Amino acid sequence: MKDVKAPDFYQQVYAVARRIPRGRVTSYGRIAQMLGRPNAARAVGYALAALANKRESDPPVPWYRIINHAGRISTPDMDGGANQQMKLLRAEGVAVSDDLRVDLSVYLWEGLHLVEIDDIIAGRE
Repeated sequence: MKDVKAPDFYQQVYAVARRIPRGRVTSYGRIAQMLGRPNAARAVGYALAALANKRESDPPVPWYRIINHAGRISTPDMDGGANQQMKLLRAEGVAVSDDLRVDLSVYLWEGLHLVEIDDIIAGRE
């Protein structure tokens, strides 16, 4: 089994995250499934947490478009992360309730095509 904490996995997570359309969200688990690691949702979260500066990664990674499977923002709020995520999503037109929920029936991005995933996994993004 490949190490899901490996830098290659993190780069794959970032590549998928960069493809999430503006005004849409997806879940940690969906990204893990897209990358062929259905039990690695938590590792997707670790990859996003590992971004040194979420606003200045190059190219930018829209980390805030990734929420939990129930449609809720689950970013730790130690540094205002959940509030920042809510503001960024709302700025893109995503309706976020005061209890940090997003209606997945409206805003869910289903994911990439298999060919696109193969390119990411092979490092041909």
